[in-house]
Amino acid sequence: MSEPAPLDGSVDDWLAWQLTLHASEMELGLARVSEVAHRLGVPTGRARRVIVAGTNGKGSCAALIEQLLGDGARVGTYTSPHLWRYNERFRIDGAPVSDVALLRAFKAVEAARGDTSLTFFEYGTLAALWLFDAEPVDYAVLEVGLGGRLDAVNIVDADVALITNIGLDHLDWLGNDRESIGYEKAGVMRPDRPAICCDRKPPASLARHADNIGARLEGIGEAFDIEYVGGGWSFHRGGHRRELSRVPGVLADNLAGALAVVDALTDTLPGAAAIDSACRAQARLVGRRERVDAAVPIIYDVAHNAEAVAVLAGELAAQRISGRTHVVLGMLADKPVETVAAHLEKVAERFYFAGLDTLGARGLRASELARRAGIEGGLYESPAAALSAAQSASEPGDRLVVCGSFLTVAHARRPMPS
Repeated sequence: MSEPAPLDGSVDDWLAWQLTLHASEMELGLARVSEVAHRLGVPTGRARRVIVAGTNGKGSCAALIEQLLGDGARVGTYTSPHLWRYNERFRIDGAPVSDVALLRAFKAVEAARGDTSLTFFEYGTLAALWLFDAEPVDYAVLEVGLGGRLDAVNIVDADVALITNIGLDHLDWLGNDRESIGYEKAGVMRPDRPAICCDRKPPASLARHADNIGARLEGIGEAFDIEYVGGGWSFHRGGHRRELSRVPGVLADNLAGALAVVDALTDTLPGAAAIDSACRAQARLVGRRERVDAAVPIIYDVAHNAEAVAVLAGELAAQRISGRTHVVLGMLADKPVETVAAHLEKVAERFYFAGLDTLGARGLRASELARRAGIEGGLYESPAAALSAAQSASEPGDRLVVCGSFLTVAHARRPMPS
């Protein structure tokens, strides 16, 4: 039996306690979390709900949808993981919730939990649903943590589901090919409701599952699309169309998926100025192809799997510079280090391998990371030390890239908040 909840404790006290509550860090399945949600009385039917699933682009798409819906409406957004503070996972009207609000949510979940054990993610998901009902919000945008079919977020019946890119990640949990992974992602679809997909080459399992349950699957390039026209973007879905300015740092297909969701949810598209504002806000997202301009600019990207790093490497190749590209890389042991390194080696002149072993149980030591990458480079005990070395070795005309994990970006970009 676990220790009692720290009812008078801080958010950090609660989080430490939640980590001890379940026998394993992850356990896919909806039975336990559904039981507690029923006792908690969430979610109610007031807010219209969007679930975002996929391998890459979930956080960016959720942020775009949040911004696009937020003109005159209250929007709650639940994403994971966070960079510095757990509160970042829960946003209402674009701002992280307060400690006071989060503690109220934790106490409500605990009162409903009884003797049912919950994983750390399940506890947070229930807290999010309680917070969004308590405020209340008009729209709830919920990012899947892992997979879709058996993820805690999937206790919610989404009015619209969005499935972004489908790649090879979390193979131990979701299957070792795109067909298997696609089936897990497809689990967020619901009968007779729109399911938007912005993967241009989705696995067949997606359409097959949609047919089986009667979901209204809409694929990019068919039901909707975005095209480059005259230096800008042109989006269309059904009879709705918008001509848009192109915003650097925003992936066109992610924008198309977000716009299709909003159109399906509200039967209208925001104006071009509102879309431009949403894109510029998304382009400023910390750690997602974020560019910090300086004498030697730094690009921070939480990309940690082959598909995401391939996109990053492609953008770096397209943005030619006069000097060298220095890459600070830190990764977790269960990620495809070899493939990631092969993509980055095409665009980088120097590597700085950062140890994550002191930051999390799955973090790789710098020496092991370098061995698996098969690339020569400096070895550093932390992302901050690796970035400092890269900055010292760089000159005007160079650029620095920090990538490989949320942990890498969080610990390199600035000191952790107190």
